[in-house]
Amino acid sequence: MKARWMLAVALVGLVGCTAAPVRQRDDVALLAKQQQRETSLRSVSDWSFRGKLAVSQAGNGGSGSIEWHQRDEDFDIRLAAPITRQSWRLTRSAGQVRLEGIEGGTRVGVDAEALLQEATGWRIPVQAMADWVRGARTEGVAEIDFTEDGLPGTLAQQGWSIEFRAWDGSSPPRPLKVYARSGDASVRLVIDAWATP
Repeated sequence: MKARWMLAVALVGLVGCTAAPVRQRDDVALLAKQQQRETSLRSVSDWSFRGKLAVSQAGNGGSGSIEWHQRDEDFDIRLAAPITRQSWRLTRSAGQVRLEGIEGGTRVGVDAEALLQEATGWRIPVQAMADWVRGARTEGVAEIDFTEDGLPGTLAQQGWSIEFRAWDGSSPPRPLKVYARSGDASVRLVIDAWATP
């Protein structure tokens, strides 16, 4: 299907890493520190990153570059697969989501995850990922474990298991590798650069 990027090469740089050791999830001091991190991160409503994305669902997968720009609840996400020369754009503005660049023309809806799954067959938890990609919990019950450095190592939320495999040196620190899995669906992000205005 043209809307999907078929893997032509191994996902170099996105596999082969081991997760960092974790500490007890009920460590009160670490949970308090995480809450402070999340409060600080959410005080910045305008942020962006660029990097690489790999997704798979039931044996179908693809990879490419990603640029994600977020402002409050709105986003502009652009993906490109150099090998297949395909690209698409997912945006949210004023509560409306648009997916451009797919076979059959632009699609419009209110739920980004549902729109992506309908158009591509992939499950990508866009709304939750806006928090997870910054190393924060999203709304709802969550289980979190921490690395020896006191940063999130693993997170379980909304039926997804998320691993944070590398962090930058900013304050507060932000993830550089985020791997999420739910059943036969997986999303892997390797972030090359973060930016804030």
